[in-house]
Amino acid sequence: MSLPNQADVVIIGGGVAGCSIAYHLTKIGITDVVLLERKQLTCGTTWHAAGLVGQLRATRNMTELAKYTAELFKGLEEETGQATGFKQNGSISLALNDERLEELKRGASMAKNFGLEVNVISTGEIAERYPELNVEDAVGGVFLPADGQVNPIDVTQAMAKGARSQGAKVLEGVTVTRILKEGGKAVGVVTDQGEIRADKVVICGGMWSRDLAARIGVNVPLHAAEHFYIVTEPMEKLKANLPVLRVPDECAYYKEDAGKLLLGCFEPVAKPWGMDGIPEDFSFDSLPEDFDHFEPILEAALNRYPPLAEAGISLFFNGPESFTPDDRYLLGETPEVDNLFVATGFNSIGIQSSGGVGKVLSEWIRDGHPPVDLSDVDIRRTTSFQSNKNYLHDRTVEGLGLLYAMHWPFYQYQTARDARRTALHDRITAQNACMGETAGWERPMWFAPAGVEAKMEYSYGRQNWFDYTGAECRAVRDAVGLFDQSSFHKFLLQGKDACKVLNRIAANEVDVPIGKMVYTQFLNERGGIESDLTVTRIAEDQYLIVTGGAVQTRDFTWLKRHIPDDAHAFLTDVTSGMPMIGLMGPNSRALLQDLTGADLSNEAFPFGSSQELELGYAKIRASRITFVGELGWEIYMPAEFATHVYDRVVEAGGAHGLKHAGYFALNACRVEKGYRHWGHDIADEDNPIEAGLSFAVAYEKEGGFIGRDAMMRARDQGTPARRLVQICMEEDGADAPLLYHEEPIYRDGVLVGSTTSGMWGHRLNKSLGMGYVRCDEGVTKDWLDSGIFEVEVAWQRHRAKVQFAPFYDPKMERVKS
Repeated sequence: MSLPNQADVVIIGGGVAGCSIAYHLTKIGITDVVLLERKQLTCGTTWHAAGLVGQLRATRNMTELAKYTAELFKGLEEETGQATGFKQNGSISLALNDERLEELKRGASMAKNFGLEVNVISTGEIAERYPELNVEDAVGGVFLPADGQVNPIDVTQAMAKGARSQGAKVLEGVTVTRILKEGGKAVGVVTDQGEIRADKVVICGGMWSRDLAARIGVNVPLHAAEHFYIVTEPMEKLKANLPVLRVPDECAYYKEDAGKLLLGCFEPVAKPWGMDGIPEDFSFDSLPEDFDHFEPILEAALNRYPPLAEAGISLFFNGPESFTPDDRYLLGETPEVDNLFVATGFNSIGIQSSGGVGKVLSEWIRDGHPPVDLSDVDIRRTTSFQSNKNYLHDRTVEGLGLLYAMHWPFYQYQTARDARRTALHDRITAQNACMGETAGWERPMWFAPAGVEAKMEYSYGRQNWFDYTGAECRAVRDAVGLFDQSSFHKFLLQGKDACKVLNRIAANEVDVPIGKMVYTQFLNERGGIESDLTVTRIAEDQYLIVTGGAVQTRDFTWLKRHIPDDAHAFLTDVTSGMPMIGLMGPNSRALLQDLTGADLSNEAFPFGSSQELELGYAKIRASRITFVGELGWEIYMPAEFATHVYDRVVEAGGAHGLKHAGYFALNACRVEKGYRHWGHDIADEDNPIEAGLSFAVAYEKEGGFIGRDAMMRARDQGTPARRLVQICMEEDGADAPLLYHEEPIYRDGVLVGSTTSGMWGHRLNKSLGMGYVRCDEGVTKDWLDSGIFEVEVAWQRHRAKVQFAPFYDPKMERVKS
């Protein structure tokens, strides 16, 4: 087949993801599709995948995508006539200790939110399902009957065949050398056989994706790592159709196939590969054996499944797979180049993700926006430094093993750390801070008292920092806490059209007097929340926009793409040059007045206002706002004055009870106060009415705003059927379960929703959370008050109080004191 000159969509890469996208594009009527594979389909990493098809993931939409994949595979052979080897033989995850069982039980409870069948089973039941498995030291596990396995090559060929039958062109032996970019948009590709112009381009190049994208300035942070498994010779005692078995405490998985057993691993210290680039001629290749590296896994497996000792090994395999810095794949339109999409970096779950990825990305290409909230895997969550080769190499050493490590709450990466520092880093660490990481930023999570090591000790219960964070929260309540919030991202929008442009993007009214702060959201055309932030008018033609630490690329891209080409408005990221300190608590006013000599009374400095003041030798911007629910100010300063301002604050703070506070305290306080966190409590599928944020929507403002029509329709429909609520567990003290996310919520024994976030509220001494609940007739106060609510945590239900208002300072008396 000859190379066409033009296509609607060009897909680069013929692995399982690329073929799935081609298949799904044709399913929705986009048939002018060209898929280009440099060698042969599946020849990169797909061909040697283990072919596990698991469905339970960490969040709702990731699980829905995996569920869809299993359903697709179930009928694909009948549809295309191409065998896939798919079978739903179920999967077992075995726990060797109580903490692992707690993790599995929490996941099992979460599965109920998704309608996914899951059973918590005893060691005896596991032994029945998996004969001769050694369960003497195990404590239990979970069984998912709808999980299964598939032949990766066959299922890829089936999707390619399905795509061809609907008109797509699948061309092998064509190497893409460069992506064509014009006017900030992808317009086609250059190959070793000529050019193809296209409206959309999709990179599905696996471990080649990073370098291909980098040629046109696009960041696709992933790195290859060696991945090991063995396949035995036929085993007489091996029962056919055994469930897929995972023993995460031994880093191992087992798959029976045609009388043989495949044993693979995700070892805790991995071996990155391809540091000098991936060879262009790499095709159906394997890497050198390293039996010493695999031997500890095999030794544990011989104890776990004794028949292995009698089996011969027919294959010792080592092949590369690509991993991302946070073990989540990369999906969506790139922030740097319009009309360029990616689906890559699958972290060894490419097969089980492929169907769902193909479906949602094809719809994204068609509609211009994701069909569901995909923030977990959206490539806009990454930042440019994360494509650094050294960073990727070092993080990959840890990342592969984390797939089977304990998924602790509040886990902090150990590798590729201590590089992205705030201007106050040395001052903060000198206070015995336990540092964590968000988007590469080193941030204080909690502060250890003198003589205590500032080190995380993980648990699903109260971790070692619990009491220290409690002391920080109480200091914020009773005196004043200092937060280094420099990792909050700051953008400057300037120009004579800045007000007009921003007022169109923001849902709230931002045409306000100079010095006024506005809390607002950026909405999409469907009314979903794309961003949650504050805007301060600092001049007639200038706005300071402040958003969270993990959404820098996403929010900057959203703003930039919605500035009209002919507008006199210019956007600059000023984060690095503008550190910020939060001073929060009832003594914050007196402390700042001592430092600045300014009148900070409610009359002179009302809530929601911002002023320039002098502090020490510096000129600062003080903004009266809070994310912890107390009287407080955010202090912005030039980076070169950061340590000077900090030193003056700390020197004067002793007289006012100043205490350093970390991000665990910040999170605990914001949950008590019911402040939403984008990516957890609100996202692009949630509208402000459902989220209880309609007070921040200026429905009638002149010129309207993006999403106004959708919001007007939602408002006119009356009481919403879905609402965000505040949750307080009724149990007290150590008996109260800790909430994290996706715990099922029941009303009168009926599943009505799930949690979105949770934390212990130290100011109230209660376990708290937030979550969405649903009632088709409308979620009203009477409906909440008239029901008995329970939250399920680790397979057990606990009574809870549920309400719309925050449990802490619901009347805003402390904030506005």
